[in-house]
Amino acid sequence: MGTSVITRRRALPALAAPALTFASPLRAAPAKPLRGVFVIMATPFTEAKSVDFEDLERETAWLERCGVHGMVWPQLASEYMTLSKQERLQGMEVIARAARGRKPALVFGVQGANAGAAVEFLRHAENLSPDALIAIPPTEAKTLDDFVQYYRTLARATSLPLFVQTTGGAKGIVLEVEALVALAREFPHLGHVKEEHEPVIPRMQALARSRPSIRAVFSGSGGKGMTYEMRLGFDGTMPGAPYADIHAQIWDFYQAGAREKARDLFARFLLMANCEQFVPGTRNYIMKKRGVFKTTVSRRRDFTLTPEEVQEIEFHFEALKPFLRA
Repeated sequence: MGTSVITRRRALPALAAPALTFASPLRAAPAKPLRGVFVIMATPFTEAKSVDFEDLERETAWLERCGVHGMVWPQLASEYMTLSKQERLQGMEVIARAARGRKPALVFGVQGANAGAAVEFLRHAENLSPDALIAIPPTEAKTLDDFVQYYRTLARATSLPLFVQTTGGAKGIVLEVEALVALAREFPHLGHVKEEHEPVIPRMQALARSRPSIRAVFSGSGGKGMTYEMRLGFDGTMPGAPYADIHAQIWDFYQAGAREKARDLFARFLLMANCEQFVPGTRNYIMKKRGVFKTTVSRRRDFTLTPEEVQEIEFHFEALKPFLRA
């Protein structure tokens, strides 16, 4: 990915600008720790490609049974870019009701094409009392300064912990580590980062060196690096939903000192991650197979699995069955 012509020398002065404050309710620190496996919830669709809010509610309960530490919606793995504004608002309400009283932390995605759109989602999300928020960079940005001002606007608009995702916004612009650290120093509740920009591990290490300004360093990428990331002492990962209980157990095994068990289960998971590369629609198939969703429908693309593709998925999924929790 190319970088913007706007450098940190132009972005960092913007960070030092006086902060205008939105009227935002003061909140205490979240009761639920922002650490562990925070699953990006999938969005279910009917055969007619409408959002299936009944299945979305079911997914919330299923994730708790899977033992995840947090759940996040809507993000890239949720097909959020295919959702209308009303679908996003309604989906947040459905999930908030379903998540009330449950153990996992709840994180709502409030990204928008620009700061104004994102703040509207943020206001709605905040009224539903999640444990934290997350925002993908704006797609309408032209420069690194635009990225910085977007996150400054969101940080002023809430006192909730706010994760910065480093990918998924306008192409050709890189959120430099120095800019992320400067934002976290200006707005302490903005010191949570979901790092997916290459080179991921060196960037995560650089962020971790800036603790305590940086409060949490998470990864994405389907959880495919999580054992290495745990060894390096990072705070969590945000994989997709189909193998939620597997990711949660890998984390729990490793944190309990059972590292060989974590390694062996991680190896079984990687069979499915590899299968996804060769068989499009694997994730959708698994969500239906596991009884969470009624269909395998996606708005991103239409697909029909061949008998050979189904056999390949089933062969590798068999290795995970002894570890399924839900």
